Amino acid sequence: MTKARRAVLDLLQKSTVPLSAAAISQSLGDSIDPVTVYRSLHYFEGQGITESFVLHCREHGTERYYTALTARQDADRHWFHCETCHCFIDLGTCGLQNLMADYENERGISIHTHTLYFTGVCAACRQN
Repeated sequence: MTKARRAVLDLLQKSTVPLSAAAISQSLGDSIDPVTVYRSLHYFEGQGITESFVLHCREHGTERYYTALTARQDADRHWFHCETCHCFIDLGTCGLQNLMADYENERGISIHTHTLYFTGVCAACRQN
C-alpha cells in the first residue's frame, strides 16, 4: 500500500463519522494531491475496504461520504445528518432485519447490505 493510500485509510479508520473526499483532502493538507485522495477512495471501495453514500444537503449540495469498514463494524450503517451544523450521528445497530426479511420473502430478492440516513436538525441545534 502506498504512503498516500495508507494516510487516507488511516484517516477514515480513525473517524467516527462519514467523511467527504474534500474533507479528507483538507485534513491531509498539501501532503497528498486531491486526485490521489479520490483515486484512493475509489480503489478502497472497489476492494470492499470502504463504503460510500451520496447525501444531498441544502447548504453543501450533493456530496459522496465515505466510511471505513472494519471487522467490528456492521456494513449496514445508519446515520443522521444535521442540516444546520452538518454533523453526523451514528444511529447504532441495525433494527431493520425483520423489514428486510419481509422484502426478501415478498419480492424474492436477497438483500446483502444497505445504508440508511436521515436528515433534520440535531438536539443541540434545536435548542439554539
